[in-house]
Amino acid sequence: MNITSIKGIGEKTAALFSKLNVTDTADLLNFYPADYDHFGPMIMLNEMKEGDVCAVRVHVLSSPAIRYVRGMSILSFNVTDGSDEMNVVYFNAPYLRNSIKKGEECVFRGRATLRGKKLSFNNPRKYKIEEYEALSDTDQPIYHTTKGLTSLAIQKAIRKAYEAEMAAGFTYQGSPLFDRIPAEIIARRGLMPFHEAILNIHMPQSRDKLIEARNRLAYQEFYEYILHMLDRGIMRPKSNYPMIEVAETGRLLEGMPFTLTPDQAEVWDAIRADLTGGNAMLRLLQGDVGSGKTIIAVLSLLMAACNGYQGAFMAPTEVLAVQHYDTIREMTGKYGLPFKPVLLTGLVKGSIRKDVLKTIANGEANLIIGTHALFQEAVEYSRLGMVVTDEQHRFGVLQREALMQKGEVPHVLIMSATPIPRTLAMILYGDLDVSTIHTMPAGRLPIKNCVVDTGYRPTAYKFVIDEVHAGSQVYIICPQVEAGELPGVENVTEYAQNLRIVMPEDVRIGVLHGQMKSTVKDKVMDEFARGDIDVLVSTTVVEVGVNVPNATVMYVENAERFGLAQLHQLRGRVGRSDKQSYCIFMMNSASDKSRERLNILLNSNDGFEIASKDMELRGPGDIFGIRQSGDVIFRIGDIYQDSELITWAREDVAGLMS
Repeated sequence: MNITSIKGIGEKTAALFSKLNVTDTADLLNFYPADYDHFGPMIMLNEMKEGDVCAVRVHVLSSPAIRYVRGMSILSFNVTDGSDEMNVVYFNAPYLRNSIKKGEECVFRGRATLRGKKLSFNNPRKYKIEEYEALSDTDQPIYHTTKGLTSLAIQKAIRKAYEAEMAAGFTYQGSPLFDRIPAEIIARRGLMPFHEAILNIHMPQSRDKLIEARNRLAYQEFYEYILHMLDRGIMRPKSNYPMIEVAETGRLLEGMPFTLTPDQAEVWDAIRADLTGGNAMLRLLQGDVGSGKTIIAVLSLLMAACNGYQGAFMAPTEVLAVQHYDTIREMTGKYGLPFKPVLLTGLVKGSIRKDVLKTIANGEANLIIGTHALFQEAVEYSRLGMVVTDEQHRFGVLQREALMQKGEVPHVLIMSATPIPRTLAMILYGDLDVSTIHTMPAGRLPIKNCVVDTGYRPTAYKFVIDEVHAGSQVYIICPQVEAGELPGVENVTEYAQNLRIVMPEDVRIGVLHGQMKSTVKDKVMDEFARGDIDVLVSTTVVEVGVNVPNATVMYVENAERFGLAQLHQLRGRVGRSDKQSYCIFMMNSASDKSRERLNILLNSNDGFEIASKDMELRGPGDIFGIRQSGDVIFRIGDIYQDSELITWAREDVAGLMS
């Protein structure tokens, strides 16, 4: 059913939903929450602890007062519940002044922050008493939003869509609530029925039901993905682009100022054997950020060019594509390589684009570097014999296949910095051969790490300022874009504003997040790469970014809410030069379990070891943290904590196929 069939959703609201790729009720029901907010019972002011998200029932003692600092408005007032008094502060929200009355009784909910020697609330949510009592001891879904469409509005629309689909019946195949998993598997694995899982993922009846629903939907994602992979078959077709060994690859290796590590050399030997073996190569190359995957890609593309074929090098972002293009052009001139590279991204337009497309079609260009623009319909290749995709998990299977079809089964090398234990990689990428680079190139100083709580923040800020004044650059990572999505969690927008007050005026602060237009994101990342920004406050979009050797500090707020594998990915953004680099993991809500998990990062720089230990520590109930954004093949499944579900799905699909 079209989304406009839901009562209260007209064309204007439907247009907002379309920005989230939601156009019908099926899309809406499958628009899973990004996280959940657990509403605990109300507590007394004297029971509050720093860093905790809590709700307090209080009387407002004073009328709100407003002052201005560097153009930012700060509204503050005092509250009490008889056990203690507390200050409440709102930044850049002067309009709230008239909605808060001296003497009124209400509930404030937020994260307790230490200001001086007293705890206070910064930007808490205000509730009527009966309103909060209705929410107490529930898990409320938090959805990704767009301007003009709140999480609450999305929740209401989903409830109406679910009720409408249930009323229409869900036992026919066209229903978005129809269960596509065979009943025998559901019974044997003890899985929740699909329609119940959809209900409880959006409107959980209890924490246990929510976990059960999430696991059922994660299993379904794995099941359908593996079914698709096996249905395609894993037989290697004969290559239409046979290759022979060429001297140019050896000359390049001899001329470079470094030698391949043993892992790199082993992978290159395997790829050479693939390319000269007669069948089409289909290989996944895993390796930590900075482990030296790019030189392997260049060697593979060089071998294709010397055999008379075209190569395509696909990157996940425009900025990274440009960086690859500049790097390979520099190498082409320095080492006399036979590359004739062109750049093809969404920013290449008009007559320049026409000229680029012409050189690709007539074979004049033998190396095409770009983004997903490489497999658009207008792009015609002459002899596309080699395809390399960087950070392939950002593209997905269908996009990868679209590029492969451009070349009539070319050789394919897929590179990923997401550390996946080999056993899982063999299941998830059943049609690929898997190679791994474990060792890092020589000459890199180990990154110095620390795990701290919010009491360390003033020291951390001083350290950031000192690093900037010493000529280095800094990343600061926050889990969310704006306030309100996840209470008690730092957000990029307000954090950057507050940082401008705390930091000296000569520290240039930039902001980056996924809701920006791609052209704006690329501009900010380019400015940071050029050194025009000293401190970049960002969401995790930087985990696949450009190479910024001058960045020496990775500072992560709310580190306890991320998976270890993703924190390791973020850490890989620094330590890319001969400068000493540092990583600060700030725990905003400390617990013994959180500290135990994060301490793994202090003791290991091996992404695969970290991922395996993360799998051991994160149980199926750990679903309330930030999604592993590096793993975007699946909307709800997590390849680390759901290894058992993946194994089940693989066994069940194999049984079905047989």
